[in-house]
This record gives sequence, C-alpha cells and structure tokens, in this order.
Amino acid sequence: MAKVTDFVRSNVSEPHRVRTRQILKAHPEIKQLIGQKNPTTFWVILGCVSMMVGMAWLVRDQSWWIVVGAAWLIGAFPAHTLFVCIHEAAHNLIFRKPTANAWAAIFANLPTVLPTALSFKNFHIKHHAFQGVHELDADLPDWYEAKLINNYSIGKALWLLFFPIFQAIRTIRMHELAVIDKWVAANIIVQLAFDALIVTLFGWKALAFLLLCLFFSVGFHPLGARWIQEHYLTLDPEQETYSYYGQLNGVNLNVGFHNEHHDFPSIPWNKLPQIKSSAPEYYDTLKYHTSYVKLFFRFLFDQEISLYSRIVRKERGRVTVADQSKPDLELIQAQEVKAEPVA
Repeated sequence: MAKVTDFVRSNVSEPHRVRTRQILKAHPEIKQLIGQKNPTTFWVILGCVSMMVGMAWLVRDQSWWIVVGAAWLIGAFPAHTLFVCIHEAAHNLIFRKPTANAWAAIFANLPTVLPTALSFKNFHIKHHAFQGVHELDADLPDWYEAKLINNYSIGKALWLLFFPIFQAIRTIRMHELAVIDKWVAANIIVQLAFDALIVTLFGWKALAFLLLCLFFSVGFHPLGARWIQEHYLTLDPEQETYSYYGQLNGVNLNVGFHNEHHDFPSIPWNKLPQIKSSAPEYYDTLKYHTSYVKLFFRFLFDQEISLYSRIVRKERGRVTVADQSKPDLELIQAQEVKAEPVA
C-alpha cells in the first residue's frame, strides 16, 4: 500500500450551494422549513446541563476508576448533545434573536469546562462557507497534524483522545478571522466563574469528571466517529460529505443528517429528516454511514484512512469572508424580492 502524504486536491467549489439551488427548484415545499426556529432545544440544554452537574456531584468523592468510567459510559452522551445544541445556537436555530442564541450557547457550554461555545460559532460558520479551504476551514486537520498522525492506529487513537486540543490549535492558522469578540469574552468570564463554583462546591474531582466528559464526547469514543463520518473520504474518493442514519441520531439531535444540514443550514435539527424524505432522489444516491461503532474501529485500524483523507481546495467561489453561511435563506429571500410587484 502506497503511503499517502498529502490531502486530496480539488479545483471546484464545495458541492452544497449548487445542490441547495437544485433541490429548491425541484422541491419548493422545502422553503417552508427554512428559517424556522426550535426553542424546544433549550429544554434539551436544561436537561443535559442538570444531568451533568448532578453526575459531577455524585462522583465528587468516588475513586478515579468510577470517575473515568462514568464519564466514558454515561457523561459523554449528554456532553455530546450539548455540543450539538451549541452548534444549533451557532446557526441561530433555537431562538429568533441572535443574542438569545448566544446566551443559550453559553449556558450549554457550562458543564464542559472549556469556554468554546462562541469561538466555535465564529469558526464553524466559516467551515460551511469555505469547506475545504485550509486557511478558513478549522474542521480540516493541519498539515503537521496529518503528517504527525499519519495512518498509524496508535496515532489515530491519541488524536481522538486529545481532539479538543488539536481543534483549538487549528484556529491559530485562521489569520483572516477574528478570534476574540465581546461574546467570546463573555463566554470566557461566565465559564471561569462556573468552573470556580464547581470546584468550590464539589471539588476538583467533579471538575475533572466534567472535563473528561468533554474529551470523550468528541474524541476517543464511538461518538467521536462523528468527526470522521462528516467529511473524511471513507466510502468514496470524491464524495466529501457523508450523512449518518443510525440510532445515535437521537443523542446527536439529527446532526448525522450532515449532507442535509450543509445543504440547508437554516433548518433546525428536528426538521432535517424532512429534507431527506422530501428529496430522496438527491440523498438516496449518496453514500452514508449507519454505525458509529463500526466507523470508530475502522478509522483506528484501516491504514487506508488517515488525516490526509480529506478534500482541500483553493477555490473560494464568490463567497466573502463576511459570509454568515445562510445560502438557503438568502436564496429564497432573493426570490421573494424578485417576485415583488413593481409599484
């Protein structure tokens, strides 16, 4: 087997904006879903935050093997759900007002110790707008990252284990994007105050439990396979986005419907399955995953899959750095303006 030493290069723009236009032309009924909000997501946030804080209290005086085991077996699941809720808030899909979504994200961030919610929003929106553009897409591994890990099983296991650290380091290369704004600052202040409160009331072991929940929820855990599922070239050398249609979509709030989400980022998680059912001819022809457990072990032990198994591009299309990644909403708004009668 030849050793792969570079990413897969593409000379065309990312595929989603083109498909958005095609689907809306073929299925105009999907327009009704665009721009909807799902405030029920806040109740999910409240439940998961309460569950994780309650677990932190329960394990505060337990032995370390119970702390680690509880984090991997139980805590990783609500932590992952909270991450998806932060993702929904990043797209302003919970409440009408962006300010309310920002505070919802800050609240959802509390049990996961590190203040990442608002910085995630800033970088994630650019992932949608510039998928595969190395200097603007923080979802892409760094060059050093791919070279360091290569396709070795132990390297990939360590990469998953420390995924939040690698993700944070990637943001350094985003020179065109602002790193700190008032919301990121507010996120940091609130999070540090919450962490201090946990240590004061429950102790350091409780804080360590919450931190472990974060690392397991996005890393060395079957849930961590989500990062491989979304954009790694695991099933087709040319298809760069994959959906997941499995049971864990209940935990990750349908974010497994990833082609659907990239095509329509202005539609909340509870409506994503309706996109697929409304336009099956566009999604049934795409390859997809059905098991995170299977993908988790395949990623670890299949030497043909490495961090180089990603498509990169220089082509930015006509998108500006200020783009807020609402191509579906902008498209129907432009159509509505065009259809308005001239006075």
